Amino acid sequence: MKKKIETVKTLLDALPFIKEFRDEIVVIKYGGSAQTSAQLKEKFAEDILLMYLVGIKPVIVHGGGSKITEMLDALNIESKFIEGQRVTTKEVMRIAEMILSGEINKEIVSLLNSHGAKAIGVSGKDAHFITAKAKDFAKWGLTGNINAVKPIVITKLIADNFVPVIAPIAAGEEMGHPGFNINADLCASYVAKAIGANKIIFLTDTPGVLNKDKELLETLTRDEIEVLKSDGTIHGGMVPKVDACLEAIEGGVNKAHIIDGRIEHSMLLELFTTEGVGTQIIL
Repeated sequence: MKKKIETVKTLLDALPFIKEFRDEIVVIKYGGSAQTSAQLKEKFAEDILLMYLVGIKPVIVHGGGSKITEMLDALNIESKFIEGQRVTTKEVMRIAEMILSGEINKEIVSLLNSHGAKAIGVSGKDAHFITAKAKDFAKWGLTGNINAVKPIVITKLIADNFVPVIAPIAAGEEMGHPGFNINADLCASYVAKAIGANKIIFLTDTPGVLNKDKELLETLTRDEIEVLKSDGTIHGGMVPKVDACLEAIEGGVNKAHIIDGRIEHSMLLELFTTEGVGTQIIL
């Protein structure tokens, strides 16, 4: 009986947060171990289903860089990176789109639907709802920077009770353009801004943003982030993540969170508990 009472207390503790976020859009950048571990995939689908059933409107943007590299290796195509970003030749672009829009996107959609969430997969090429220009064609090829997001495509899907699952591929502006490979973190931020999301959550392979002693920094502002970047505390792959967080909140998203996707149900812990998990970034 005591265990049952504790279960009820947990549900009641979550109730204010369920009320707060009901009918709100939450964008989730899905990547890292959470996207590759079979067990964590199941937990992710359960989290999305629970959010969906209590009235939260989840929107998922996924990555897939490791699978792109794996396929390129199998085809004996060299993977080249400059400043941590993939150089996307036309040949690499074809593989990236095949893996992101085809294999990974449809796997996530199928997983969510099998758990009872009504999911549908899209890429930025669909209705050209995400368009981009080359970041620096001579340097990175078809790696792009987003210049526009048409929110109506996603908001209509949400209004029809779908969970949109977005592959980070953008359309070019010229007819017949092969499209652009987009950093998934920044894609998530641009989508979150455009559709008026309440929150954006980045699932990563770290507990959040850490200080030099490897201790979790629970809350950060832009000024604090700039200091941590300048002294090298925030470096490597964490830089585009914090930049994407800032991009989102400066565009009107209330809060951005970087949390550990290796922890089961980390999204629910962030959304429905007072303490939360990971690092929250605010203005």
